[in-house]
Amino acid sequence: MSSSMGDDNGVNGDLNANSRHQSTGDQQLDKAVLQWLTWDKNLQTRAQVESLVAAGRVEDLRARLSSRMSFGTAGLRAPMGAGFNRINDLTVIQSTQGLYSYLCKYFADYSSRGLVVGFDTRGQEESGCSSQRLAKLTAAVMLSRDVPVHLFSTFVPTPYVPYAVKKLGAAAGVMITASHNPKEDNGYKVYWCNGAQISSPHDKGILQSIQEQLEPWSASCWEEELVESCSLSTDPLTQINSCYMDELTSLCFHRDLNRSCPLKFVHSSFHGVGHVFVQQAFKAFGFAPPIPVPEQKDPDPNFSSVRCPNPEEGESVLELSLLLAEQENARIVLATDPDADRLAVAEKSDRCGWKVFTGNELAALLGWWMFFNWKEAHPDPADTRSVYMLATTVSSKILQAFARIEGFHFEETLPGFKWIGNRIHELSKTGNSVLFAFEESIGFLCGSLVPEKDGVSAAVVVAEMAAYLHNNNLSLNQQLHNIYQTYGHHLSKTSYVICNDPLTIQKIFSRIRNFDGEASYPKTCGGVQIVHIRDVTTGYDSSQPDLRSVLPVTRSSQMITFTLQNGVVATLRTSGTEPKIKYYTEYCASPGNSEPSSLEEELRKITAALLEEFLEPEKNNLIRRCV
Repeated sequence: MSSSMGDDNGVNGDLNANSRHQSTGDQQLDKAVLQWLTWDKNLQTRAQVESLVAAGRVEDLRARLSSRMSFGTAGLRAPMGAGFNRINDLTVIQSTQGLYSYLCKYFADYSSRGLVVGFDTRGQEESGCSSQRLAKLTAAVMLSRDVPVHLFSTFVPTPYVPYAVKKLGAAAGVMITASHNPKEDNGYKVYWCNGAQISSPHDKGILQSIQEQLEPWSASCWEEELVESCSLSTDPLTQINSCYMDELTSLCFHRDLNRSCPLKFVHSSFHGVGHVFVQQAFKAFGFAPPIPVPEQKDPDPNFSSVRCPNPEEGESVLELSLLLAEQENARIVLATDPDADRLAVAEKSDRCGWKVFTGNELAALLGWWMFFNWKEAHPDPADTRSVYMLATTVSSKILQAFARIEGFHFEETLPGFKWIGNRIHELSKTGNSVLFAFEESIGFLCGSLVPEKDGVSAAVVVAEMAAYLHNNNLSLNQQLHNIYQTYGHHLSKTSYVICNDPLTIQKIFSRIRNFDGEASYPKTCGGVQIVHIRDVTTGYDSSQPDLRSVLPVTRSSQMITFTLQNGVVATLRTSGTEPKIKYYTEYCASPGNSEPSSLEEELRKITAALLEEFLEPEKNNLIRRCV
């Protein structure tokens, strides 16, 4: 959702009235420029706008100033720099003012409960814009209204913010991060009092509240020094870190085995926050610390040693980790993304180099592991009635296969961990517990320590699982195949194309919805009949008696799922954080139907057809993923 900045918003007159600046030739844009220069106190972002005006860069100015950011699957996320639809001092102050006003309406005791604020290691020199500064400005806005702020004194993993919100009883939390996005980006992620990311109606309510008070309230909002001088500002780091590490041990099932574990682990924190926290987590489980990748263990906002800071990209970005593991004779590589909420894992194979696990494969292993240990402590089959596992709808159906055989509950949510976090909260109110939850984009939650994906806990749980399996002469990959033998092979492919033009994306999805004439979806894919179609954007589901989707309608993003006659499930969706169309395919075979190579070939054909027939990459100038 983007909204026009064309109205005056308290600024009268056009740019010609300000003799220092030339007109852009567009009156509405002139007002937006004047508005920016009137409000922005950051000299570097002011200079960016002034130089664009001086150079007559009208289109660039329009792109930056004529719309605002909206909440996607991970909050507000955009490039850093000057502009109302970018992350910078002014837009963070505006967002926090809106958040304050919204929280005041919701919580009568907001001024005693306060706000948790955390930040990652990002920054952009030319905008004078670092995550730490933006976190301090977020705090300053709240402190200027006498609201207590729990501001972490140093960078922390993203899950520490929702964990602190619940532990401290805060009304909400803000994490300044763009996770694994390119170095140019930053973000503003908001958590509700239940520790889950905000979802509807709060996201829309906060946006509305931001719009209602765009002008910074006072000079205090710009004073990051307030956090040092104000008694309402406290640092929760020591308490929260200590509590988190203590509670983390509830996921430790084999401490004695860990202490004597002969396996070596390599860990990369991708120039982000993870190094210190993963080291502490290993210590809490009784392990020797993992070997850090020296070039990547310290914070670096430029992510200098990787072409992109997303461990999900696989071997091409894990190069330094795998090299170090070879040198150190380590069998397992663990890589957390820059804000440590995701985890990638690779294992040395005796036969053929390294196996980098997909998110779906890791979920099969972690789901098995969590239930295996839970069952040891709960031998009564009746206990499974209050146990759940959750996954997003574009993720593997492997947990569903577990649930079918083991007797616990499985549920799907819309893509994005905010849906999982909110569902965990709802289930806990009725005495149910969530053993494991995941999204295929390497986001995992073991137990329900925090209602958010957590790369720190996932890393040490994978280490313990690997140690246990090694003690039983099994590798992670061998155990994965054992799981498939028991529960059925689940082979999946996940990738994306990049599309920088929103109109092209609209055109592609409109064509799919009118493929065989008006309001008629495709009937085949790769020559295989499509038996069901679910379109979450419009709320249509051909498999339901009333043709209505069970999952909530999300008109702000595109998502269509096809179920094929051969058992393949395929989904096309737009990313909530990047200019991508993602595609997901999975072959779910029943136990015993296990000739992987023929399943693999069938899945490859369907995936290629999905891409060529429905997305038409060449015709639409889509950029294919570079692996």
